[in-house]
Amino acid sequence: MNRFGMISTAALLVSATGAWADEISLVCSAEPEWCELMVAAFEAENPDTDVLMVRKSTGETLAQIRAEAGNPKIDVWWGGTGDPHLIAAEEGLTQASGVDTGALLGWAQNMAEISQGRAIGIYAGALGIAYNTDILAGKGIAPPECWADLEDPRFAGEVQVANPNSSGTAYTELATFVQLFGETEAMIKLAAIGQNINSYTKSGSAPSRAAARGETGVSIGFMHDMVNLASQGFPLKIVAPCEGTGYEVGAVSVIDGARNLDGARAWVEFALRADIQSRAPESGSFQVPSNSNAQVAPESPDLASIKLIDYDFATYGSSETRARLLARWDAEVGDPNPEK
Repeated sequence: MNRFGMISTAALLVSATGAWADEISLVCSAEPEWCELMVAAFEAENPDTDVLMVRKSTGETLAQIRAEAGNPKIDVWWGGTGDPHLIAAEEGLTQASGVDTGALLGWAQNMAEISQGRAIGIYAGALGIAYNTDILAGKGIAPPECWADLEDPRFAGEVQVANPNSSGTAYTELATFVQLFGETEAMIKLAAIGQNINSYTKSGSAPSRAAARGETGVSIGFMHDMVNLASQGFPLKIVAPCEGTGYEVGAVSVIDGARNLDGARAWVEFALRADIQSRAPESGSFQVPSNSNAQVAPESPDLASIKLIDYDFATYGSSETRARLLARWDAEVGDPNPEK
């Protein structure tokens, strides 16, 4: 018996001859358009390989990987905030890809070092606020400039954000508030903002799409998602909060026990290439790429001009910290109508 249970000799022989070599099982936690572009580009270069892709949020993916530990259905996990990727690495749910990133990555190398190569940074994006200029002007509401503004009663029923239990974006917000204000004060502030929230969504990008469509006045999310919507002509204004803000480093991870390990490694190598990362804007994705030779789209937020906190990925990417903060968020902030 091995870690997958009883497997016959015949099955082992089939596996050894590469039965999985023509299929890669991928979970993508980026936006669907980017996921689809990546799959199409990979398959175009590897016509004998089918990438079986499912799009899920980082929270959902972490839950699935935990549930399937010892018998994974996923080979590789690409995209989404880095904290859940680091948690999966800490829990032994992912493995080092064996891909040498030293010559490819600059600022993103830190994540690979923290995780012993189990989580590799592929892009960065800052957290921010977006507001629908037509809605706020029509209601005579002064726009927000700071996180604290969102506590003001003038935004009652106007704010939308994701639930940190399912969304990596919202967990980044939670961790950002804790690092900015301290844990107790962060919960007080998030609860105050919660009084103005009309909906907690499952997906981190959904609130800004709702703001773009005029379904809510204000959203909290990543600025690159907001840039994409504003570039399409939606009346969105993007704000870097005055107190400072956190950021994500999106990641790629190979699942421990991946059935197609060679295919997973090939995907990691592909995802780290400068020419591939430079194609992200084709899908409306404006994160800052991790490969130092990749092109940064002119629409991408200028991280150097944003007041970024010194985000502690080692602490907030740990299982213990995440579990404690989510439990406290549930108890002190909470979502009265969680999405199923």
